[in-house]
Amino acid sequence: MIKKIITGVVLNGLALYLVTKFVPDITYTGGIYFFLIGGFVIGVLNSFVKPIMKILSLPFVIMTAGLFLLAINAILFWLTVKITNVVGIAGVSVTVSNPWTYLIGAIVLGIVNWAIHIIIHK
Repeated sequence: MIKKIITGVVLNGLALYLVTKFVPDITYTGGIYFFLIGGFVIGVLNSFVKPIMKILSLPFVIMTAGLFLLAINAILFWLTVKITNVVGIAGVSVTVSNPWTYLIGAIVLGIVNWAIHIIIHK
């Protein structure tokens, strides 16, 4: 159980690292601590908040043929940024320059997470 949680945090942190490298409008401070905290926050949000958001927005997901899931992922990425900044660990912060960057970051994060999970599960 603990091994699965630690693996999830590390993989989400790796995905977050790749997002910061591929999306130029995202800046961070805190080095590896930022990625560990961000990976933990992403894991918690994906485990608890994302299923609730999917259920509540099911009509929109159906009407848009699944495209509304991008909006859900962007909201979760926005929450990750806000929570990471609120945690208040010295020297750890993240800045996103404009609202469209959340959508681009969410798309990159989703693709990277998908690729990592395919590689890990094989």
